[in-house]
Amino acid sequence: MTTTSTTAPTAAPDAPPAEQAGLFRDLYVDGAWRPGGDGGRFDVLDPADGRPITGFAIATEQDCDDAVAAAAAALPSWSATAPRVRSEILRRAWEILTAESDVLAAIMVRENGKSWADAKAEAGYATEFFRWFAEEAVRIPGDWRLSPAGDKRIVVTHRPIGVALLITPWNFPAAMATRKLAPALAAGCTTVLKPARETPLTAAYLVDVLERAGVPRGVVNLVTPVPTGPAVARMLAADAVRKLSFTGSTEVGRELLKTCADRVVNASMELGGNAPLIVLPGADLDQAVEGAFLAKMRNGGSACTSANRFYVHASLHDEFVSRMVERLEAVRTGPGLDRENTLGALVSTGERDKVARLVDTAVEEGAEVRIGGTPSGEGAFYPPTLLTGVRHGSTVNVTEIFGPVTAVVEFDDVEQAVAQANDSEYGLIAYVFGEERAAMQVATRLDAGMVAVNRGVVSDPAAPFGGTKQSGLGREGASEGILEFLETQYIAVSA
Repeated sequence: MTTTSTTAPTAAPDAPPAEQAGLFRDLYVDGAWRPGGDGGRFDVLDPADGRPITGFAIATEQDCDDAVAAAAAALPSWSATAPRVRSEILRRAWEILTAESDVLAAIMVRENGKSWADAKAEAGYATEFFRWFAEEAVRIPGDWRLSPAGDKRIVVTHRPIGVALLITPWNFPAAMATRKLAPALAAGCTTVLKPARETPLTAAYLVDVLERAGVPRGVVNLVTPVPTGPAVARMLAADAVRKLSFTGSTEVGRELLKTCADRVVNASMELGGNAPLIVLPGADLDQAVEGAFLAKMRNGGSACTSANRFYVHASLHDEFVSRMVERLEAVRTGPGLDRENTLGALVSTGERDKVARLVDTAVEEGAEVRIGGTPSGEGAFYPPTLLTGVRHGSTVNVTEIFGPVTAVVEFDDVEQAVAQANDSEYGLIAYVFGEERAAMQVATRLDAGMVAVNRGVVSDPAAPFGGTKQSGLGREGASEGILEFLETQYIAVSA
């Protein structure tokens, strides 16, 4: 095995690429950093200017096989490790990340393009999963009771499910990794992490943090195969892999579920969303506009939880639009390393162009651009944009936008708004603004795994995150999150 030695990133957050040599850019397999087997690398680009930050190692089939084998070899010892020991390791990871929040944020800004404020917010959110699941590790539930017939004791326990393959997206490269790694490790599972090709540096840094926190050899492994599909299928075909946790598009999720079916691999899926946001008659407009702004512009709109379909009652439509335009006009767009900028770049020019095509199509279908709508300058930047005259069922209304575009549909009847909000294959999250009782009545009728009432953000490590319909399977975070990595076992003992 070839290994390389690396040290923790020490460069300042605004350091130029040449001074970022501390960034991890290799695979991590069986407790050691190493280049890919064939020595190949792919460029990790800065979306703000399109320039390479560094080259990251390409994992070969053998690298992926080695990662799965290392995780399998480490499983018996790690699953037998006392919950308190696992808990303390996760606690140390939380402490390290808390102290190094700026380092994590700087890495995300560089490779993802998001604003400094968004990166810092994600760093804090991501870090909390280690603290939350450090606490959950020592609270894995069980049961002991007498059977109704009185002939036996029913003992219910939970065991680690096994080697877990964790696949994460580019939009929240830290939070999506810690939201999977933390419960898997707390449960006693060993892991193979496969991050998005756009954002491997964040994943590699988190792996280093876990190594420094004391995670034993083989428990966490990191691979970045190119192309991805065949390598993932190969790992899922390995007998040792018993769990897949995937965050990404619904289209890819469907294909992975088919692959999992061949060996009946347990799968958790956090897939796409197309969140409706309803502003009811009588809503507090100050509250609605601020909440809508957060729901839309968090992470520049590149979030599965981002509000995409805005349904605003006719009595409030014009005023809501006017105030929302004013709020968007105050957004400062530019590179995230300038901490005054509040909207960074999209992850790539390809993503920027997809958003631009959606807006152009919306205009062709009758929408009106009230602000934004035209990208300008270098880099993968797209301006805050608001569309009115959007029709329910139009292209922009049925597509997950993944960008800073607010598309407003005017409605007259609340029943109609509820029906239109539910008229989607997605059911991840919905937002409702209105008088509390009316908003709660609407919230209970929305077909979504999560509903925000009079607020623009719901994510919390202590809350079960997940959706209905084609937005996914299972839940992440909360006490439910650790159960995704555990098998229930029943033992019968004679009374």
